[in-house]
Amino acid sequence: MGPGPTTLICLASQTLQLFPVPCPLDAQSESWAGVAKRYLAKLSSVGSISEEETCEKLKGLIQRQVQMCKRNLEVMDSVRRGAQLAIEECQYQFRNRRWNCSTLDSLPVFGKVVTQGTREAAFVYAISSAGVAFAVTRACSSGELEKCGCDRTVHGVSPQGFQWSGCSDNIAYGVAFSQSFVDVRERSKGASSSRALMNLHNNEAGRKAILTHMRVECKCHGVSGSCEVKTCWRAVPPFRQVGHALKEKFDGATEVEPRRVGSSRALVPRNAQFKPHTDEDLVYLEPSPDFCEQDMRSGVLGTRGRTCNKTSKAIDGCELLCCGRGFHTAQVELAERCSCKFHWCCFVKCRQCQRLVELHTCR
Repeated sequence: MGPGPTTLICLASQTLQLFPVPCPLDAQSESWAGVAKRYLAKLSSVGSISEEETCEKLKGLIQRQVQMCKRNLEVMDSVRRGAQLAIEECQYQFRNRRWNCSTLDSLPVFGKVVTQGTREAAFVYAISSAGVAFAVTRACSSGELEKCGCDRTVHGVSPQGFQWSGCSDNIAYGVAFSQSFVDVRERSKGASSSRALMNLHNNEAGRKAILTHMRVECKCHGVSGSCEVKTCWRAVPPFRQVGHALKEKFDGATEVEPRRVGSSRALVPRNAQFKPHTDEDLVYLEPSPDFCEQDMRSGVLGTRGRTCNKTSKAIDGCELLCCGRGFHTAQVELAERCSCKFHWCCFVKCRQCQRLVELHTCR
């Protein structure tokens, strides 16, 4: 179901713990992306984050985050863009799953789905910290921020023989800012609590998903486009690639439990037969609900009314997505472009055609 018509106010309350404001009561459910847009509009109503007083108005920030906001006003719009990137990517990656990053207006964003230590919470924290690191890095490279620019440590001639040049993305600055701003809330709770350990680990796994997929982009120089000279620079991967990587980590996430290791507490696999997780893996503390039935108190929408794929045997198929309840089938008329022709010069002209399709929705 689409966004409700309520006033714009919330973003991702349990993701980065950025600005956790409860949403107003609305009978309709709303996607996480819709919630983000409503919250972003709310922020724009109080003006851009360009004055220190605005930082005080952002509810939910702990004092150290407020102080960081005041010291880094120019970066805060990038933080906001990063949160929105994370929202949209979560929606995309889970579009065919029982849990599809949706929420209820009557609860803080995600309800107990993310306040509990589930693998869904692990993904949300990881993609959110990655979104902030990504957006801040790109803002550095595009010249939006005075405090950072291109990565000037990448220079000279590479072992492969090409010349480092151009504007390499300053991923070190983006990651460092994400660590400072996003992780401070968990560290303020005392990093020895089980949930703080889980959140900090997944925050870092999100950032590592960018670092491990950094790529080299090059441009050739020479007569008639030959590659006599090649200049290259380091670039962050497309955020969709980061989302795919973290979705794979979600599917293979490790259930952990806290245990005393020497003088400190650490998270170790609950099943001793499993190999220890790496810094790039996602970890969780509690099993997830099945998300089949609506539970308003927990922020679980259930799958009734969701569109399913009749022929698929995967999780988007009607059998699995509808949790064995069966599905309705209806004939729906779709309008689409057809009989397209290219006309010289230079445009394409199409007819509007109507097509009947079968639409399957969960009972």
